Amino acid sequence: MRILLTLDAVGGVWQYGMDLARGLVARGVEPVLAVLGPAPDAGQRAEASRIEGARVVETGLALDWLSEGPEPVLAAGAAIATLARDEHADLVQFNMPTLGAATPPPVPVIAVTHGCVGTWWEAAKRGEALDPAYHWHRDLMGEGLRSADRLVAPTHSYARTIQRLYALPDTPQVVHNGRTVLVEGAGDQPMRGEPTGGVLTVGRLWDRVKRADLLDAVAARIGAPFAAAGAAIGPHGERAELHHLRLLGQLDAAGLGAELAKQPVFVSAASFEPFGLAVLEAAQAGCALVLSDIDSFRELWDGAAAFVPPDDKAAYVGAIEQLLHDPAERRRLGEAARQRAGRYSPQAMADAMLAIYADALAEGTCSGRVAA
Repeated sequence: MRILLTLDAVGGVWQYGMDLARGLVARGVEPVLAVLGPAPDAGQRAEASRIEGARVVETGLALDWLSEGPEPVLAAGAAIATLARDEHADLVQFNMPTLGAATPPPVPVIAVTHGCVGTWWEAAKRGEALDPAYHWHRDLMGEGLRSADRLVAPTHSYARTIQRLYALPDTPQVVHNGRTVLVEGAGDQPMRGEPTGGVLTVGRLWDRVKRADLLDAVAARIGAPFAAAGAAIGPHGERAELHHLRLLGQLDAAGLGAELAKQPVFVSAASFEPFGLAVLEAAQAGCALVLSDIDSFRELWDGAAAFVPPDDKAAYVGAIEQLLHDPAERRRLGEAARQRAGRYSPQAMADAMLAIYADALAEGTCSGRVAA
């Protein structure tokens, strides 16, 4: 089986694509990884090259959320359909469902939704109607979702959000994301010794739904170093003005693994998160988790994390300081997170996606409006 997967090198979809490709190769599938948007960096190219049996095609095609209008996205969708024919793909997985609004590929299409402008807007600008400048994106997203043969979301929470926002007749199927363990040995047995790290958050710091501004205020009130890994400047020039967090910049897998190996208290104050790969990476390392009390985090981590009302700075300070001053509870919560993380492995994700591929292929549909 040859699968054409679209991905980009800008955000979490890259890691999702790498881990999925590894799991597919392990089952004898040939993934063709079509990269849209900015080119991968040297580290990303090296990572992809180590997946024997997978091939990367750097297309240079437009990413929807970096585009100013629909034309580049429609052109990208048409180009991917042509690439699917040229590569003799048996099936296409769009990790950017807007691509499906163009001429459909001649094979079954699986659309996996990791996030979109519309759902982000709801969380970032509560109560505000979507800016008319982005209506084209909402329209293409709806067309792409309805034209796919199967729809997939990373959590039940996000699947319900997508169904509601785009008035879909059915809820997308759910396949939880998986992630390769960054800290060697952490996924197999409990971590030994006392945690040495302070507090850590990871993510797109410039993205307002990650609430780096709130965590910056929290950092000023706790008695331990509070580090933040990730970009503080976004691709459109968005900038997070942070004065109390210790900024680590964008870390590669080895650098992030080194930070997580110290088992810091890991904090995410996100107001919107379809899944949250950074939380999974921290949980795999045995970090105690302090998370915003949002539906997707509850779905994944209930019973294995401390939850805090999303906008309550004092509650974050209290939860973090309690764990910093109670090593036994910190170890207990870290071990609970590590155990829970075992559910979300790359191979489990790949096997679940393979079952969806097989179902679509067996049904013989191709852009057959199963989801419409």
